[in-house]
Amino acid sequence: MLKDFAKLATFLTVVKERSFSKASKKLGISQPAVTQQIKWLEDYLDNRIVERKKNGITLTKTGEELYRIALRLDKCVSSVEKEIIHIMNKELTFIIGASFTIGNYVLPSFLNEIKEAINNDVLIQVGLSEDVLEKLLDKKIDIAMVESPIFVDGVIYREWLEDEFVLFSNQPLPKTVRPEQLKEFHWICREEESHTRRVIAEAFEEADIECKAFDIATTVSSPTAVVQTVLRAPKVERQTVSIISRFTIEAELESGQLYAAKIKGLEFKRAFYLAYLKERKHDAFIDKVIDYFMRKRKI
Repeated sequence: MLKDFAKLATFLTVVKERSFSKASKKLGISQPAVTQQIKWLEDYLDNRIVERKKNGITLTKTGEELYRIALRLDKCVSSVEKEIIHIMNKELTFIIGASFTIGNYVLPSFLNEIKEAINNDVLIQVGLSEDVLEKLLDKKIDIAMVESPIFVDGVIYREWLEDEFVLFSNQPLPKTVRPEQLKEFHWICREEESHTRRVIAEAFEEADIECKAFDIATTVSSPTAVVQTVLRAPKVERQTVSIISRFTIEAELESGQLYAAKIKGLEFKRAFYLAYLKERKHDAFIDKVIDYFMRKRKI
């Protein structure tokens, strides 16, 4: 008798994603594991349920019947999970660990709404990506939101938002700055241990831009310090600039306090990730929070 709903959940994900590989990424398991679970169902039913095609998958007649049954079962499970969450909500504070940029500049726009969406208190802990992920592995937080994933066994990553770095100043900049013009500025930089500093350095290196020739005025340890230092810089002919996530300075760009530019030939983009422990991939509470953020990925 079939009692293992995890295999049916895998089947539902394959159907929804129309791909074994996409289902693998969403579930945080290997593609052979997905194939093995589908084969187990086919052996159990003694019938093929999925046909692979070049443009995705199709269901056999048996597969379509199983899909209808699995959907009904999934709804029943979801209903029970909601009741369990209702009990959990009275006792738990959901803890989110976030890197500096996400915790200080992205999450605040979600905070009040997410409390209502999951009907639960939420606590945000902000730190370096490495420290946040260490807390996740130590089970001190429920999910991590980072821009610098460390791929280790036991952690599932979901790509969330796309971020872009921009060159910015408290004085007007041309729409596009040529690489050779970068030596003309005073620079405010993040500390070498920060993910932002590493991403920028790697991009400059690939473009053969020599950072050692830059006039670095000071080094600071947080995005907030970068923004405030540039805001307060004297408005002289040799401008003070830095590179930072566009999320960090959106308000100042809109108000005209800061100005942003792109660097010709360079594209500074990165992804923000949601991360949680693989052992909690069937946790109703985790699923509810992850689903909320994935629905809100366009902000």
